[in-house]
Amino acid sequence: MDLHIKDQLFIVGGASSGLGRAVAIRLLQEGASVIGVARGPEALMEMENEYPGQFRFVAADITTNGALVEIVEMAGERQVHGVLVNAGGPPAKMIMETTPGDWDDAYQKLLRWKVPLVQALIPAMKESGYGRILFLESQSVKQPIENLVLSNSLRMAVVGFAKTLSKEMAGTGITANVIGPGSHNTAAIERLYKKKSEQTGLSTGEVRAAAIRAIPAGELGQAEDFAQLAAWLLSPGSRYVTGQVYLVDGGSTAGV
Repeated sequence: MDLHIKDQLFIVGGASSGLGRAVAIRLLQEGASVIGVARGPEALMEMENEYPGQFRFVAADITTNGALVEIVEMAGERQVHGVLVNAGGPPAKMIMETTPGDWDDAYQKLLRWKVPLVQALIPAMKESGYGRILFLESQSVKQPIENLVLSNSLRMAVVGFAKTLSKEMAGTGITANVIGPGSHNTAAIERLYKKKSEQTGLSTGEVRAAAIRAIPAGELGQAEDFAQLAAWLLSPGSRYVTGQVYLVDGGSTAGV
């Protein structure tokens, strides 16, 4: 299916690995231009070599003010058509294991930096009458995940922000949505298996196998499949979809 995003410009956070990388590649395959942001320059340089003229990158922590300045400078006068708001999450912890510092750090990683990024992009999007803002969060915005109290708590705040943003931008051509992955076959999921292994004494392989058995689809998600929906939500075809939360979780969320 042609997503009609050829030559459009997107900003993709966490573009060097996992779900962010898969979304960036999907957009590039559709002929779009991408500014990828991540801390690891090696993987970003590989993508730049693979997609010359289409992919450029900012090797920086997207949650910092310095990264925001670099992103805006790289975009320059070009119209930014969409952004995947994405970065790594906080460590796996139970409530009584957390400190005030953990909460301050999680606030910065999960919410604080997203506000100025969106604020920086909105004026030009409003002027052009078009924009797609997609927050990559977690299945935990609908169903809390064991050992992830920091993520469970603060990602819900992002949903509130996105929902409010969608209302404020209604009628401007700008949409704001949230996409929440369940368990996918990426490096990020391993921290949960390691934490559960430490708690139970089971091997990480045993924990992983049990977790997969609990997924109705019977397998971990693949980043490439996740990217299909994300790319559509970033495309013109999703113009009538805003303020929504989409889960990609193999049917594992119990709620309706």
